[in-house]
Amino acid sequence: MQLRIAGHSVYAATGGRPFDAGKPAMLFLHGAGQDHTVWQPPARYFAWHGYGVLAVDLPGHGRSEGPALETIPEAAHFVGQLMDAAGIDEAALVGHSMGAAVAIEAAAALKTRISRVALFGVGSAMPVNETLLTCAQDDAISAYQMIVGWGHGPRAKVGGNSAPGLWMVGGSMALLLRNRPGVLRSDLEACNRWTSGPPSAQQVRCPALVVIGAMDAMTPPKSGQALARHLALSRTLTIEEAGHMLMVEAPDPTLDALIEFFAAAPPAP
Repeated sequence: MQLRIAGHSVYAATGGRPFDAGKPAMLFLHGAGQDHTVWQPPARYFAWHGYGVLAVDLPGHGRSEGPALETIPEAAHFVGQLMDAAGIDEAALVGHSMGAAVAIEAAAALKTRISRVALFGVGSAMPVNETLLTCAQDDAISAYQMIVGWGHGPRAKVGGNSAPGLWMVGGSMALLLRNRPGVLRSDLEACNRWTSGPPSAQQVRCPALVVIGAMDAMTPPKSGQALARHLALSRTLTIEEAGHMLMVEAPDPTLDALIEFFAAAPPAP
């Protein structure tokens, strides 16, 4: 599905069914240097189970035009623009890493327009290694190799996927290689400069799920747990043996967590 936002064409996958703004809306937000494809299984599941799904390519990523957004709050503003362009009054947000930070800021800013947030691989802050930042500018291949190495847990590096023959490390590298020049650096800078996580989380009043990879070296579990404490209506779930790339390393537990979260009644204030 193509949308026109701020003069640029923006692509969003719809999970294999035509998008219907009359259904409960669910927006999927990817992480730094990624695109909508990281959300394929859950996007498809919810599109076929009563939701209007948009797994968006953020500006400058995947099939979307325009420069990459420079800050997390700027990307949160884009979420509101996306909802307006798609004719959505209210939506649930599902985000990973940078996309999860965007979901927090969007939920704080858009208030009652956001019904739920599910957050994967995020922390109260997301500082980026200085060497990685430098490589993202001057040596993109080395930056991609660092992300792949740090982003996957030990099990993912020696197989371990529920789908036989799926090469998780190679697939992640192929995804990063599709980045346009400068996009990864812009994303990482946005994450590194994001300092408003705790105060913004305190403004979120919808139910929240924080999913943590027990082996996550990029957003360590203690950082995810710290963020959850700032969310008024939150619960946490830890997926054992998974690193930062939860949706790839643990696709079945990831989907199960989302199904359970969206099936549950909202918790009491």
